[in-house]
Amino acid sequence: MKVKDKFISFKIKQNNNFVLIEFELSREISPSDLKNVLPPDPVKNKFSSKGVVLSGRGPIWLYGYLIHFYHPTKFVAVYDPRLDAAVVVESHTEEVKVGDLIKI
Repeated sequence: MKVKDKFISFKIKQNNNFVLIEFELSREISPSDLKNVLPPDPVKNKFSSKGVVLSGRGPIWLYGYLIHFYHPTKFVAVYDPRLDAAVVVESHTEEVKVGDLIKI
């Protein structure tokens, strides 16, 4: 499933325990663009009971926005290509702890 906005597109890949959300920017963005970012909704897309792994090239404040947006999910992790894994940055489950690595 793909969701496209004017300057950012999201691609959702379902997994058993988590959803990989890859984003791509079509242009350089500014902080005021955050008002128009519409990430895939975890309730409408039926993945609110899973974790979320974020991946894409963007400014740190965009990642901050997305991490906050997906806070209600089971956990949030951020993909780091240097580790070839996602690092869990927040968790609401005993199964996955902050600092754990998730292989993609």
